[in-house]
Amino acid sequence: MSNEYDALVIGGGHNGLVSAAYLARSGARTLVLEARHTLGGAATTEAPWAEAPHLRVTRLSYVMSLMPPTIVRDLNLERHGYKVHPMGPYYQAFPEGGSLTIYEDDPARTHEQLARFSKRDADAWPKWNAWLEGIADVMGPLLTQVPPNIGSHRPGDLVDLAKLAWGQRGITTRLTADVTRLLTMSIADLLDDWFESPQIKGALAVNGVIGTWAGPREPGTAYVMAHHSIGDVGDGQLGSWGYPEGGMGAVSDAIARSARSFGAEIRTHARVSRLLVRNGRVQGAVLENGDEIHAPVVVTTLHPKIAFLDQISPSELPDDFVNDIEHWKSRSGVVKINLALGELPNFTADPSTGIAEHHTGSVEMAPTLDYIEAAFQDARNGRPALLPFSDSVIPTTLDPTLNPDGTHIMSLFTQWVPADWSQAPHTEELDAYADRLIELYDEVAPGFKSSILHRDIVGPHEMEQEYGLIGGNIFHGELSLEQLFHMRPAPGFADYRTPIAGLYNGSSATHAGGGVCGIPGWQAARAALRDNRRAGRRLRLTLGRRS
Repeated sequence: MSNEYDALVIGGGHNGLVSAAYLARSGARTLVLEARHTLGGAATTEAPWAEAPHLRVTRLSYVMSLMPPTIVRDLNLERHGYKVHPMGPYYQAFPEGGSLTIYEDDPARTHEQLARFSKRDADAWPKWNAWLEGIADVMGPLLTQVPPNIGSHRPGDLVDLAKLAWGQRGITTRLTADVTRLLTMSIADLLDDWFESPQIKGALAVNGVIGTWAGPREPGTAYVMAHHSIGDVGDGQLGSWGYPEGGMGAVSDAIARSARSFGAEIRTHARVSRLLVRNGRVQGAVLENGDEIHAPVVVTTLHPKIAFLDQISPSELPDDFVNDIEHWKSRSGVVKINLALGELPNFTADPSTGIAEHHTGSVEMAPTLDYIEAAFQDARNGRPALLPFSDSVIPTTLDPTLNPDGTHIMSLFTQWVPADWSQAPHTEELDAYADRLIELYDEVAPGFKSSILHRDIVGPHEMEQEYGLIGGNIFHGELSLEQLFHMRPAPGFADYRTPIAGLYNGSSATHAGGGVCGIPGWQAARAALRDNRRAGRRLRLTLGRRS
């Protein structure tokens, strides 16, 4: 195999594959290096049960929303198999009886459901959605903007800052205040301003804590809610989510097929040991087996602690940058549980046989905001949640291709266990944690526990060791205020460039990372191509000329 390329991409997760596709599309001879036996990173469809190898699950990430249509179009993803089924409604059955269903696409039915708990809240619902749409009009476009280097006096950086300010010239004083509140408030305080029902506030708090080491009363969780509420899956519905046909791994597969169609080469079982850096410029990478692969451009999509602390000598990096990465917060406390079900849950509040509408969306265990807060406080105090919170889906209700034999897969994204559980397996404690959550679902859907054929529990330690998610954090870093926009992952390096010339950062730890959106990989490739055009022959790069 050749060891000379125009561009290397380290990591075959969805961001790495997006970056490779754009680089190859430009004409660069591109190679992706993936350490695992399979592609996709956290966006993966796997068969976790040796006794049932035909059953496939979306093992970590589990729904789509935030990928820009630009990426889908540019990479011809639909032609390569990308297809998303919009999810059904939000559903919560309550232990004390009754249920709440929220239909994002049916205001009349949602009003009726909300009015069961509060007529005032039902009337506030359309105003809340209109307010979120106003926020999305501001924050949505920012997801695809390169953060400016705030504080720099270089002319180019000042121009970038001026462009950002000019783009926001239509924002009113009121909207500026709303965005400021959103960035700094807790989701609990924000919801208290709008609603009174504990059950309705519990439903809306879910998006504020997903994948986050913070309970709903922590400042900044209002932004986490907004981050998860400003995308769609092509149906024009703000904040809608969907199931990719074939599971999340099918998304990665579609991007990989696109990259290969443009000429990219992809290698698995190719773990990078270190990057080759000489005189402040990247030269390529050394694999774990000792092979050297050379390229003048490298895009890393690994967690920043791996990319910059493990694969590059600290002497090659500025001290401030090393310090920023060392202090990068990547806690989580997430446990992913995948269940194979012999039959769908039959909820006491809404009896059903076969697939019912409430099976097709999120099937929550988040009865109230206080319930969610108590789960976090347990973990913060060093013990797994007594009553875990769960954001769960059953994608096989809308995607029969995932398991054609009719077995349903329930994917439970649960929280919290102590943050330091990333340091050891805690197998027995995770089993007990899963047992408690299953009992909670069995309480509202008797027979649920006995319907489970197989279960797969992925804790923070396995997420870190197997998938490179330090701390078990699916976002490669917490979405807290001090780690957003121009601070992600370090001041002065939020533009997808790094202190090493020719080395670019396309991981989820960069701006817009969080969710399977592809934006970091896309932006890293764009930065590399833009720099190459500016440098021209002066750097004697081969980028853009096929060999």
